[in-house]
Amino acid sequence: MASGIQVNPEVVDTFNNLKIKHDTSYAIFTLNGDLTEIIVEKVSGDGDYEDFVSHLPSDKCRYGIFDFKYTLNDGGQRNKLVFFTWTPDSASIKDKMLFASSKDALKKQLNGIHTEIQGTDLDEVDYDTVYNKVSSGGTK
Repeated sequence: MASGIQVNPEVVDTFNNLKIKHDTSYAIFTLNGDLTEIIVEKVSGDGDYEDFVSHLPSDKCRYGIFDFKYTLNDGGQRNKLVFFTWTPDSASIKDKMLFASSKDALKKQLNGIHTEIQGTDLDEVDYDTVYNKVSSGGTK
């Protein structure tokens, strides 16, 4: 189901910067006021995972990309780009429907996503939950 909502080019540029340069920790995307376009809401160059999660509103939907870094048992460092669809239970039905119907159009433009996490409450985006999904045999 396509919503007709467009992806602002700044969203793709922000993602590519995060993917290639790794100078951004995370980005959060939302819909513009007219509900016609996905736009960048926040970008952080040095935020950690707790900072990222703290910027997910309790009653509004968001998309997010986080550069998830972890260490393998042999000491090797890894990072994976994790795509988040945040649709809290307390968000409006309209908001949830718009985000659900626009997700595929956004993901098609963001090449290089390793894992997708869909969260409706903080337990589903808890660090350990995401870590277990992203890593296989890594350490924290």
